[in-house]
Amino acid sequence: MLCKRTYKNQITLPKKIMENFEDVEYFQVRTEGDKIILEPVKLTPAGERPLKKVREKIAALGLKDEDIEEAIAWARKK
Repeated sequence: MLCKRTYKNQITLPKKIMENFEDVEYFQVRTEGDKIILEPVKLTPAGERPLKKVREKIAALGLKDEDIEEAIAWARKK
């Protein structure tokens, strides 16, 4: 399949390709030699708290505030 670059450096990806990425809105772009690589990226919406999963994991492990403080103190010694 072909894509054409416009004078504004934009390309339109073929519908048949994008059907595989229906829920993807953003892609990370990089080059590898003479190739352009697009990788799907999932962004966290502003309303979601990025630490929510971390806090859930801490709770699941049964860690207490004291455990966290101890770990931070240990890490800062190095």
